[in-house]
Amino acid sequence: MFFPKQFHFLFFLFFLVLNLFAQDKGKLMPFKKIIIDIEKQHQVSFNYTEDNIADLKLVPPKKSLSLDQKLHYLAKNTHLSFENIGNKFINIYKKEIELQLICGYIFSKTDKKPIENANISLANNNQITTDSNGYFEFNGEDKNAVLISHIGFLAKRVVLTNSDSKNCLQILLDPEITELAEIKTNAILASGISKNNDGSFEIKPKKFGILPGLIEPDALQTMQQIPGVNSIDESVSSINVRGGTHDQNLFLWNGIRMYQTGHFFGLISVFNPNLAHTISIYKNGSSAFFGESVSSVVAISSTPETAEKNAFSAGINMINADVYAKYNLSKKSSIEISARKSITDFVETPTYKEYFNKVFQNTTITDFSQNQNIDYRSDKKFDFYDATLKYVQKIGSKDQIILDLITIKDNLEVFQSAMVYDMNRSENNILRQQNYGGNLSWKRNWNRFNTTKMNVYNSAYELLANQRTTIGNQVVIQENTVNNNGINLENNHIITTRFSFNDGYQFNEVGISNLEKVTNPDFYRNVKDVLRTHALILEGKYNDTLARIYFKAGTRINYIEKFKKFIVEPRMQFGYSINKNLNLELLGELKSQNSQQIIDLQKDYFGIEKRRWIISNNTTIPIQKSKQVSLNLFYKKNDWLLDIENFYKKVNGITTSSQGFQNQLEFIRTTGDYEIWGAEMLVQKKMNHFLTWLSYTYNHNNYHFSNYEYPTFPNNFQLMHTVSWAGIYEKNNFKIALGTKWSSGRPKTSPDFSQIDLSNPQLVYNKPNNTNLHIFSQVNISSTYKWETANGIQYKLGISILNILNRKNEISEYYRISSLTNSIEEVETFALQITPNVSFRVSL
Repeated sequence: MFFPKQFHFLFFLFFLVLNLFAQDKGKLMPFKKIIIDIEKQHQVSFNYTEDNIADLKLVPPKKSLSLDQKLHYLAKNTHLSFENIGNKFINIYKKEIELQLICGYIFSKTDKKPIENANISLANNNQITTDSNGYFEFNGEDKNAVLISHIGFLAKRVVLTNSDSKNCLQILLDPEITELAEIKTNAILASGISKNNDGSFEIKPKKFGILPGLIEPDALQTMQQIPGVNSIDESVSSINVRGGTHDQNLFLWNGIRMYQTGHFFGLISVFNPNLAHTISIYKNGSSAFFGESVSSVVAISSTPETAEKNAFSAGINMINADVYAKYNLSKKSSIEISARKSITDFVETPTYKEYFNKVFQNTTITDFSQNQNIDYRSDKKFDFYDATLKYVQKIGSKDQIILDLITIKDNLEVFQSAMVYDMNRSENNILRQQNYGGNLSWKRNWNRFNTTKMNVYNSAYELLANQRTTIGNQVVIQENTVNNNGINLENNHIITTRFSFNDGYQFNEVGISNLEKVTNPDFYRNVKDVLRTHALILEGKYNDTLARIYFKAGTRINYIEKFKKFIVEPRMQFGYSINKNLNLELLGELKSQNSQQIIDLQKDYFGIEKRRWIISNNTTIPIQKSKQVSLNLFYKKNDWLLDIENFYKKVNGITTSSQGFQNQLEFIRTTGDYEIWGAEMLVQKKMNHFLTWLSYTYNHNNYHFSNYEYPTFPNNFQLMHTVSWAGIYEKNNFKIALGTKWSSGRPKTSPDFSQIDLSNPQLVYNKPNNTNLHIFSQVNISSTYKWETANGIQYKLGISILNILNRKNEISEYYRISSLTNSIEEVETFALQITPNVSFRVSL
């Protein structure tokens, strides 16, 4: 296994810190710290007065002891007594307290009738019951916390004080109503993927099973298995959700907006699959706290829900190697690092060659070799890496600070030369794409009902192309940079057990620049725009499991400083359980977006990553606005699952340059909208260790450009019919998945040869998107096996094959005039052909 030299120091530092923070044994410790540690380990809560434990120190009990053994040890070595209530609450008081009579009556809250044989659990683990009149009594202390329970009633914890038989406390118990189980599947498409109350999909990578063609829980590859989500060009940098373009999706990594999502210019996700803890995907009905998006939201969090132990792992596949380490510096702080780098510096695997051929086909890189076939030579260098760092620090029992840092970079260098008419022609091409991000967050639990979260973040993106040619000694430089800063404040308030309320404020500043510099002839242009936005968020949630209702509604009020413009964005999620098997869900949202990606020329940035980010000017580049509503029926019974969703979505303010046209609209600049409606269906069945599912998506997606001669025609990203199937088998540590994906071809525009003069050809087209490409069909397979040695080291081996039938799938087609033959030529781009991959991972 190969590891970059940069990691040597990292490993040394890791084990040095491990040694420094090893705890001493057997030393006296403050009593308060001892009980805090017991609270965390056993999930209990101590009640005490500071006077009773002040200045008290002793050797802490062994962690391996049970809770009762620890309490016995503390009682034996102190002057204190401990009252354990249901292994949840523990009262601490001084010994030798005089016991007095405690009495009470227990009645039903509904009909006020006495409850006989109700069980009262006392602090000393003794239990008493009520008589036919609901009466009980015992000798206790001044204040006694007891747990009262009875079949058919909700258990109740009360504090009883000393009294006499004439003034006994009267206690009312609420009847227990059998609630319908929440309709939420723990395995949808694969283990580790579930659907939440709010309509979002949640992926837990550490619990992820397997999907066809995937051996790692890649967030952006996995989400493409969800109905309604696909990629027209088989790229994680071009994910289309219900007809939207990739830039219309909001990608967040620990609160940082990511402007680059793919390595290898789109074939690999930049998000390390071994790092994330939770991935939330919203196709509709997203929270009002998510802005700057008119399509989906993908929120990735690497922060665990509970404290985790130290961990280390390293892995390698046929594209990259990675390392991950997590170390608890203390009981209140931890550090987590990850790094991943391509292995193309050392070896060109079959996987790498297939990826390279896929990415660079029909670009200026390959055009050079195709146009010049005499003494052609090429020297290329490609590599990528990403790295993350997380530091967590708890302050006291109420505050927590988290620092997240991420860096991503792709670098391509290609030198090409050829002899043309006894003259040397060469090009030196450099393409760099990178994204840096940082987020500092603070969370405070004021009490169990109120929480505040605040974070400050920055995201910096750069796309740079540098081309040098011998002919004319020309230098062409293109650069696109984004700098995004922001502050988020969120308050959470629990009003009742059913109702909660959130409010917050967000400030966002984005600056985008586009630079173009050419020599021979000289040309220079540098355009920079800055936009600042303020947002006020209000959101309420009502969740009544007895009434089987889930309702969440909120609004986001945006104010754009530059345009002095207010935009109101209401959001809504409603769920109703018709019965224990069937759930109805209604989602709706209005959203807006101020930045987008456009293509000026198809050959920009060598035609590889030709999209550049720009900011709306509220005129020729409008603010994009979307509205969407969807109705969903979710049925689950006897390991069968049926999910049917109908939706309507419209996005206004799109530009022709943002849609990637390669027909007569390529050089036309106008604005319009797209309107899509359709249905998504998923049928799933689980049988012991076998899971199979079939999904179908129907989309009807049209553009509307009112100022164009053909105002309505099919959307470039329309896949009218998509069908996917998978069969997955998981038993013990062995997993295997086989699946296929079939879709109708995307729209294309054909030339009108009846109007073309072949002696002096000029392209004349039919109506835009008048026909379609051939059907796309692909079969994928993957398998993993995991085993563990006696000393606790885990090993995992994975094998996958994409397109095992080696089908030649066309993913785009356009026409151009050949400079060599002066004729019209058809240019086709194809998906990956048969592509194997193997991975191996070691975890400690």
